[in-house]
Amino acid sequence: MGVFRYILDKTLSGMITMGALELTYPGGLKKRYGQKLVKPVKAKITSNTWLRRIVFDPELALGEAYMQNGLRIKNDNIYDFMDLLWTNLRTHNKRVAALPEQTRRALRRLAQFNPASRAQKNAAHHYDIGNDFYKLFLDDDLQYSCAYYNNRNDTLEHAQAAKCDLIANKLAVKPEHSVLEIGCGWGGLGIFLAQSTGAQVKGITLAKEQLSVARQRADALDLAGQVDFELEDYRASKGKYDRIVSVGMFEHVGVPHYQIYFDQVANLLNDDGVALVHTIGRSDTKGITNPWIAKYIFPGGYIPALSEILPHIERAGLMVTDVEVLRLHYAETLREWRRRFLLHKDEVAQKYGDVFVRMWNFYLTSSELSFRHGLHNVFQIQLTKRQDAVPLTRDYLLCSSPLCPSNELNEVATA
Repeated sequence: MGVFRYILDKTLSGMITMGALELTYPGGLKKRYGQKLVKPVKAKITSNTWLRRIVFDPELALGEAYMQNGLRIKNDNIYDFMDLLWTNLRTHNKRVAALPEQTRRALRRLAQFNPASRAQKNAAHHYDIGNDFYKLFLDDDLQYSCAYYNNRNDTLEHAQAAKCDLIANKLAVKPEHSVLEIGCGWGGLGIFLAQSTGAQVKGITLAKEQLSVARQRADALDLAGQVDFELEDYRASKGKYDRIVSVGMFEHVGVPHYQIYFDQVANLLNDDGVALVHTIGRSDTKGITNPWIAKYIFPGGYIPALSEILPHIERAGLMVTDVEVLRLHYAETLREWRRRFLLHKDEVAQKYGDVFVRMWNFYLTSSELSFRHGLHNVFQIQLTKRQDAVPLTRDYLLCSSPLCPSNELNEVATA
């Protein structure tokens, strides 16, 4: 196994130049990498098998090793460990494990092929874990997407409500409008739009447990005649709508289906209608889904570059009337989700096991850091068919409700 230790040693020696790492190899050998006067993050690889797997395919095996205790971090400080790796990888623009990456790029479109039957299975894998689980760390409204922080001191509940308010403004919803929400989750945004604007709302999802909660919430609020939630694939939707919104769903569409998706948005949208697509996006060119995320968290998922989205919008006959890039908002959201998740980790472990806890800790940590380090952002893309479908200036986009008393994003950026 000396060859794998040698490869990892050489890789880390050239990569870790900011901060410091103390790594214990199988057999007990300790090596230090990085700056000499900096307190190191301490980690241990517990076996030669895990050493070999990490060297061969670190993007997949690192998360698996952490899940299975093949990689142990002192004080379980996975955040500082991953932050150290992210900092140095981004600084040196390092690429690792060329062969596995090339293979995945070659199979990229196949991995993201999501016909209706497969899409529902993929949705169930993540969203049907159990509603009680998500209630442990989401806000009271069960918003499972990027919040909107007008102030770094905002609570998660406040920031999620501000996100809904911003979306309502961008859609310019009026009481007489019909609204289709593609990917309605637990119903929070659809209910918000109905209550705040008086519009008629239909929300669709592929997750059965989410649907059950959404319907219960609408019934409890006496909105059953105004808000309709259905188990439905977007490709099966029919009718015409004044407004269409999709938040956090486009990441599950899959590259081979982008044209079908935007063609369907165009077919369902009235000529004077407005649509808004809110999606995580990558800040560089097209890529591949991280293999660990694809295997354990979001099978069939993909985070697109803006350049991958726009050609399909154009071919669908839609025009882009506004694009906003939310940069650090999701980092703040994920930080709060992870804080709340860890408060309940013993409860989660009792029901799902310790491996599940480490899996979700790794997922929330790595996701937050992908936004902190600028690999990922959130795009809000406003679409219309007509130039005059939205007001002439952007003033109507400004949050005017009590949810948004100020706009201090620079405070978030320097947090």
